[in-house]
Amino acid sequence: ITSIMNRVRNLKNKYRNEENITDEFNYTKISADTTDNSGTVNQIMMTANNPEDWLCFLLKLEKKGVPQMDVSLLNRLIGRYSQAVTALPAEKYSQDESYARILVRFAELKALQDPEEARDQFHLARLNCKKFAFVHVAFAQFELSQENEKKCKQILQKAVECAAVPLELLETALQNLYSKKKQLLSDEEK
Repeated sequence: ITSIMNRVRNLKNKYRNEENITDEFNYTKISADTTDNSGTVNQIMMTANNPEDWLCFLLKLEKKGVPQMDVSLLNRLIGRYSQAVTALPAEKYSQDESYARILVRFAELKALQDPEEARDQFHLARLNCKKFAFVHVAFAQFELSQENEKKCKQILQKAVECAAVPLELLETALQNLYSKKKQLLSDEEK
């Protein structure tokens, strides 16, 4: 646990440092860039600063393109998800589904750039939001995509043991894993 907490602290510090560098860059930029969205971010942070507002903003930002195909959008999304994770304290929001979705999506986006950092983010999501089955399934899907079937199975079994809900989601994912499917959940099941 100490090791995990140290990694979490290191990740938070790393993203805070990256955020400061990004903020300095943004302040020196000409404000004609309408893709910056810093006004919206500032408004979210100054008002409620809650996971629902962040998630709504981030999902709207994602609709502007396909992150897998657009490196610029991917980098912008990763920056904004990082900002959201930093702005929302885990102690306060660990039981919030929107917060869990932010953590999972951030990890999924990181997987497009760096699988090791993505793995750390999935660990963080699972550590902070273990009651949500979709968090475990997303991490298990990541491990399966990395051809680590044994780890995938372990994650799903531990999710069942810690009583993540809904249990049916975990059972379906395990059945699909045993059936050698590459997707643990179909779009309909998600």
